[in-house]
Amino acid sequence: MTRYELLTQWSKEFFDDQFTIEPASNDASFRCYYRINTNKKSFIAMDAPPDKEDISSFLAIGKKLHQDDIRVPNLYEINSSLGFILMEDFGKTTYGDALTLNNSDELYKNALSTLVTIQKNCHYKDISSYTSGLLLNEMSLFEDWYLNKYKKIILNSSEKNDLRKIFNMIIRSNVNQQRCFVHRDFHCRNLMLIDGEVGPGIIDFQDAVNGPISYDLVSLLKDAYFELEEDFILDMVIRYWEAMIKARLITKNEFADFFKSFEWMGVQRHLKILGIFARLYFRDNKDQYLNNLPLVEKYLKDTTQRYQELFPLRDILNKAITK
Repeated sequence: MTRYELLTQWSKEFFDDQFTIEPASNDASFRCYYRINTNKKSFIAMDAPPDKEDISSFLAIGKKLHQDDIRVPNLYEINSSLGFILMEDFGKTTYGDALTLNNSDELYKNALSTLVTIQKNCHYKDISSYTSGLLLNEMSLFEDWYLNKYKKIILNSSEKNDLRKIFNMIIRSNVNQQRCFVHRDFHCRNLMLIDGEVGPGIIDFQDAVNGPISYDLVSLLKDAYFELEEDFILDMVIRYWEAMIKARLITKNEFADFFKSFEWMGVQRHLKILGIFARLYFRDNKDQYLNNLPLVEKYLKDTTQRYQELFPLRDILNKAITK
């Protein structure tokens, strides 16, 4: 029996025969999402094969966020042994679908307000930490998958040494930030525009950790799927920094220092994303993410040109982009 057939059979436990199932979305993992349409309303069903995905973190973190009044989907039915969850349908419109140059200001201000609320109110000591080892492992995907596999570039010993030193500098910058709840993928495709509501619905939060305070801000403002003007990004970072100072979640009062930390956090994330997108292509046969590589490359190129310490990474990246 296929996963789809198994899901259909499971769904019959809750609905009569008057329902249909259609694909809702695939994400960059083994999870699949389906929309179940009934005569009265629609639902979302998560299909997370138990041999490949563990739904326990989704359930635990979702429960915490819900208890803290964060707009995450309500859950109606759960079968952990099958890897199925029946949940609230936020609709079909992500921020990524809705964003235009005309409405980006309003939508991003709403998203930023939600992010500030999460970081002020959601303090969970029992979730994993964004460790130095995890930060390094993520950046290593850049060389392993993006450079070696996708660009067919093998670094020489001098370049490898330069890259290692830069990784260590980035990690030191990252771990020296204040720590808070980090969604890890707080971007336009995981923020839902819900009819009749101001703030976004939050999805795909199962990989959340305690980590650097600027990480989700980078995910939001330097999004792999939607480009914002640099002046707007700067304005939003200032708004965020002021809110964090007021909430006493940031204790260092120099904005220039925070902005550098924000940018270097972006380097870490974008190195990881280049590696992940290349891996999705080679390992999982998902070539659609290759379309987003140029924007991520641009983010990295722009940042590495602003800091002399990152020039060796800039040179490696330029070699890859022009190849």
